[in-house]
Amino acid sequence: MPRQARLDAPGTLHHVILRGMERGTIVADRQDRETFVVRLGEVATATGTTIYAWALLPNHAHLLLRSGAQGLPRFMRRLLTGYALAYNRRHKRIGHLFHNRYKSIVCEEDAYFRELVRYIHLNPHRAKLVPDLRALDRYPWCGHRGILSRETPPWHDRAYVLSWFGRTERAAVRTYREFLREGIAQGRRPELVGGGLIRSLGGWAEVHAVRQRADRVLADQRVLGSGEFVERMLAAGDARQQTQQARAQRLGQAQAIIRRRCRRAQVGLAELQLGSRRRRIAAVRSELAVHLVTQLGLSLADAARQLGVSTSGIAKAVARAEQPYVH
Repeated sequence: MPRQARLDAPGTLHHVILRGMERGTIVADRQDRETFVVRLGEVATATGTTIYAWALLPNHAHLLLRSGAQGLPRFMRRLLTGYALAYNRRHKRIGHLFHNRYKSIVCEEDAYFRELVRYIHLNPHRAKLVPDLRALDRYPWCGHRGILSRETPPWHDRAYVLSWFGRTERAAVRTYREFLREGIAQGRRPELVGGGLIRSLGGWAEVHAVRQRADRVLADQRVLGSGEFVERMLAAGDARQQTQQARAQRLGQAQAIIRRRCRRAQVGLAELQLGSRRRRIAAVRSELAVHLVTQLGLSLADAARQLGVSTSGIAKAVARAEQPYVH
């Protein structure tokens, strides 16, 4: 079954899970952990990605984040590729470090933000890396300690997390910690990371109730939220995919138009795209710029990339063509 495209747009809330290859180690010691956390902060800052909760374990990691303008795939590619190279170099190994694709789940914020912060920050306790909540309060490889103590790196949005738990910092910290303590007895939460229907409805009890009523509910492996939320996310994803497909089609048409025009004018394609200022070549380029923008509907930036000139150069060519002829 072909894997599904990721659902993402700037500002989307994601629960990201990444695992070591064949459940292998991704951090072997304190130096690896420090390298991972430092890189996480650097890439988050560079891409405008906001981190709300995180937990780093020996063979996997969890992140609750809001994607920035550059999108989730670019953030994750920079994080994982850079860290894997550093890890392999240090440990004198080759090959993949992380298991296939990371898992990313688009989350309905109002219903699940608090639950996901708790689920992620309790990971070290569920993995028996710490014996109790007091030990977790001091555990350095998880965002929980920073939420309590203000020892939070600038890329971890502590203030936003606490805003979900109280109006004042002191009250919010107290409520947050009690919320985590109450979650310890819940154990694993398959509805937060499990199958699409379970995830969409919020747990087995809801799934059972819906089946009893024989309701039809839209579900998706990539989404944590109600059926209505799933439907909105899928519609938005389809719209973005259609936009991307239309753009790719226009770019393909543009390349064919450029090749045909070059052959007709007996102009070399490489010469055209390398910015030659010869009058005949400049005239062909100007003509193509106008056609690509006004007739084909390319953006100035896409037309500029196709013709090997600046965006401002394309804009000037289009403006000249649109000026009324004056006798």
